[in-house]
Amino acid sequence: MKSLYPFRFTPVFKEKIWGGQKIKEMLHLEVGELPNCGEVWLVSGVSDNPTIVNNGYLVGNELNELVEVFMGDLVGDKVYDRFGDVFPILIKIIDSNDWLSVQVHPDDELAAKRNIGYGKTEMWYVLQADQNAELISGFNQPVNQEKYVKYLNDKILKDILNFEKVDQNDVFFIHAGKIHALGPGLLLAEIQQTSDTTYRVYDWDRVDNNGKSRDLHTEEALEAIDFEYTDKHKTKFTPKKNGTSEIVDSEFFTTNIIDFDQAIRKDYGELDSFVILMCIEGKCQIKWDDQFIDMKVADTVVIPNIIENIDLYPDPKCKLLEVYIS
Repeated sequence: MKSLYPFRFTPVFKEKIWGGQKIKEMLHLEVGELPNCGEVWLVSGVSDNPTIVNNGYLVGNELNELVEVFMGDLVGDKVYDRFGDVFPILIKIIDSNDWLSVQVHPDDELAAKRNIGYGKTEMWYVLQADQNAELISGFNQPVNQEKYVKYLNDKILKDILNFEKVDQNDVFFIHAGKIHALGPGLLLAEIQQTSDTTYRVYDWDRVDNNGKSRDLHTEEALEAIDFEYTDKHKTKFTPKKNGTSEIVDSEFFTTNIIDFDQAIRKDYGELDSFVILMCIEGKCQIKWDDQFIDMKVADTVVIPNIIENIDLYPDPKCKLLEVYIS
């Protein structure tokens, strides 16, 4: 039987009313005929939008087909026991040229209750931010359900939302239930649970070319919102040169950053999980079993659990996001 290897996938591009040109112009990805590409899905096990292998002898297979066939060898035994044949992480790049809707996602418990798969906890790593770019993360004051509904009905919801200024390399962890929205001028990597469930709360009174507004999910969102207040929104981390630094450690995914200008060996032998590597700055090569994959910005690979060691060679320097389930 042929051995598994690091997988590349054909990206899935998404036209969005709020999308822009950065995915094409900054990342140099071929978005096709989409005038406003808002998202590119780089690794996806979402059933109706799977990514397809585009390298090696398994070219043409969907990601979840690989999971079904190779099980723990691909994703790790404990990951397979937990998630079955669904690859549990979705990796995107988002270009927000306008405000996204103010929205919220359900947690696993509510998603199960509504029979919609998994919840959606996510994180953002900001790749580029225009001057004065901002986003919404949670509330700017303690809010209960009654107060939230009053501000929503009075069309002054913005008054209780927390607006954050955003810079390159900022990180935001958005747990399921946290109200949020991306603002204009942001290009970011999103790591999330495999889910495509979003409840729109407010869409800035926006209409499409036909004068139609997008659906809102007022009642669905009300049960999903977590009203616990916090004034801490950005995730603090300290990059370590030529080493691995933890950014987010949650039950849904762990995300690290590898910042290096000299060769690094990674030992994944004790992990019992797949590893996703996403290039966010510079270039490098990944070596395993005397084979190589070249990586540039936005390139993303899935390292199967069965591969215990890889070597990373910068060209001449590189930053990678490293994602797995611990």
